[in-house]
Amino acid sequence: MLTIGQLASYAGVTIRAVRHYHQVGLLREPERDHSGYRTYDAEAVVTLIRIRTLAEAGVPLGRVQELLDADPATFAEATRDIDRALRTQIRDLQEHRHRIAQLASGDSLAVPDEVADYLAMVRALGVPEMLIEAERDAWILIAARYPERISAFMADKVQQLEDPRTVRFYRLIGRLASDPEAEDEQLALEMADLLTEMFEAAAATGQLEQQELDMDDAGLVQLLDSMASGHRQIARVRELLADRGWTGWSRIERA
Repeated sequence: MLTIGQLASYAGVTIRAVRHYHQVGLLREPERDHSGYRTYDAEAVVTLIRIRTLAEAGVPLGRVQELLDADPATFAEATRDIDRALRTQIRDLQEHRHRIAQLASGDSLAVPDEVADYLAMVRALGVPEMLIEAERDAWILIAARYPERISAFMADKVQQLEDPRTVRFYRLIGRLASDPEAEDEQLALEMADLLTEMFEAAAATGQLEQQELDMDDAGLVQLLDSMASGHRQIARVRELLADRGWTGWSRIERA
C-alpha cells in the first residue's frame, strides 16, 4: 500500500494535484488506516495516471470523469468533441497573438484596422505624434459610437488626403500642436483662412449637410470638441472662424 507521496511519485503528479483530484471528486479518497494515514492501492495509481493523461491532453477536468466511465464509442465521440473545442481555442489564441503583434508593432489600441491604417498615412506626412494620439483617441470614441459607419468614414478620410489642402491642414495643425502654450497669431490666421476655404468648398458640394447626418449625436460632438478645448491656439483659430461665420470643430456649421 502506498502513501500519498508515493502515489504521486508513481503517477508523475504532485501531492497537491492528488488532493485537488480528491476535492473535485475525480479520485476516490481512501479511509484512514489504524495509524491515521490514508493509503492507496494499485487501482488508485492507474486511475490517477489516466486522469493525468487526459488532463495533459487538454481535457477539461469537468469532463474527465465522463471519459473515465465511457465505453469505446462514447469515448471516441467525446474526444472528437473536445478536439473541436481545442481547435477553436487555438484559433482564438492565434487571433490574440495577431492582435498583440499589431500592438507591439506600433498600431493603436482599441481602433479598427481601417483607422490604424489611416493614422499611419497621417503619420507619414510628418505630423507630430502627440497629434496622432489625439486623433486616435477621437476615433476610438467615434468607432465605439458608430461601429457600422467606420469603414465609410475612413474611406472618406483617405480620399480627403488626396486634397493638398488637407495635407496642408495636418501640417499646420501639427505646428500648432507642437507648442500648446505658444501664441502665433500669423499661424492661427493662416489656419483659419485655410479652414474657411475648405468649409466653403464643403458647403458647395453638400458635404456639410452630409456630416450632420453622419455625426447626428450632439453629445458625442460635444465630447469630441472638448478634447481640443484646452489648447490655446485651437481656441484662437475657433475665434477667427467664428468671425468668418463658422462654428463648431468636430462638426462644422454656418453661424
